[in-house]
Amino acid sequence: MAAPLTNASLWKMAAQDLKSDLDLGVEELSRLLELATQVKRTPKRFTSSLKNRYLTLLFEKPSLRTRMTFELAIKQLGGDCIVSNGIIGEREPLKDVARNLDRWTHGIVARVFSQNTIEELARWSSVPVINALSDVYHPCQALADFQTLKERFGRLRGLKLSFVGDGNNVAHSLMLNAGRLGVDFAIATPAGFEPQEEIAALAREYASGSGARMEFTSDPVEAVAGAHAVYTDVWASMGQEKEADERRRQFASHQVNGALMAAAREDAVFMHCLPAKRGQEVTDEVMEHPRSVVFEQAENRLHAQKALLLMLLE
Repeated sequence: MAAPLTNASLWKMAAQDLKSDLDLGVEELSRLLELATQVKRTPKRFTSSLKNRYLTLLFEKPSLRTRMTFELAIKQLGGDCIVSNGIIGEREPLKDVARNLDRWTHGIVARVFSQNTIEELARWSSVPVINALSDVYHPCQALADFQTLKERFGRLRGLKLSFVGDGNNVAHSLMLNAGRLGVDFAIATPAGFEPQEEIAALAREYASGSGARMEFTSDPVEAVAGAHAVYTDVWASMGQEKEADERRRQFASHQVNGALMAAAREDAVFMHCLPAKRGQEVTDEVMEHPRSVVFEQAENRLHAQKALLLMLLE
C-alpha cells in the first residue's frame, strides 16, 4: 500500500476545475484513487478538512446518488452546501450566475444536460467547477468505478473492463481513464451508437502509451470475453425519453444477462452506474448476483468525491 498522503500539498490538483476526466493528470488520477481509499478507511482524519467551506450544487437533472453523495461528502469533511434545481442560465445569463455564485461559495458542482454549460461555468467562475454529469462525460462516476475495481481485484493494470450498450458519457469517461491507468477496455454497441470518435481516438492514444488494449465491436460476447468486469448503463438516458421504444428494439441483443456474464471470466463482476432498468439493459438475476458490485460503486461515489473535493479545495 502506498504511504499515507498526509500533506495536502501532495494531493493538490494542478487544474482548478474538473470539467472532464482529463483535467486530472495520470499521476493525479492515481493519487486521487489512493486518497479515496484513505478517506474511506480513516474518515475521522478528514472531518475538519473543509471547515468554513461552502459549495453550490446545481442540478438540471434529477439525482439520487450524485446529490446525496456530494452533500454528505461536503458535510462529512466539515463544510456545507446549498442546492439549486432547474435549468442554469434560464432566468439570467449563465455568466452572471457563475459570477454570483463564486462570490458566495467556494466551489460549484453541476449536473447538467450539456457539456457547454460546464465549460461556460468554468470560464466565468473564479472558484472550482466540478462536472457531476454532462452529456459527454461522467468523471465522478468513473472515479468511483475504478476505486471499486481496485478494491475488488487489488490492482488496476492488466484488468479488462467491458462495456455493453450505448457509447454514452459513462462509456467515454471509463475508456479515457482505462486507457491512462493501463486497464484493457472493450465496448460493444449497436451500429450507430458508438462512442464519439474523437474521444475513442484519445482513449486509443492513451492506451498505446500505457500498454492497455482498446476494442470496439458490435458483438457483446466478443467484448466480454476474458473480462474482469462487465459494465452497462440504461439504453435511454435522461433527455432521450422519446427514443426509448426504438432504443429498446435496437439494444435488445445487448442485454447483460446470465448467458452474457458466463462469457466473461468466472470471477467477473457486474457494474452499473444506476439507476438500472431491470429487464432491459440488465436482468434482475445479474443485478442481484453475489458478483454484482453496483452498490459498492454507489458507496464509493461518496469516498471518491471526498478525495476530489480535498484535491480541489483544501
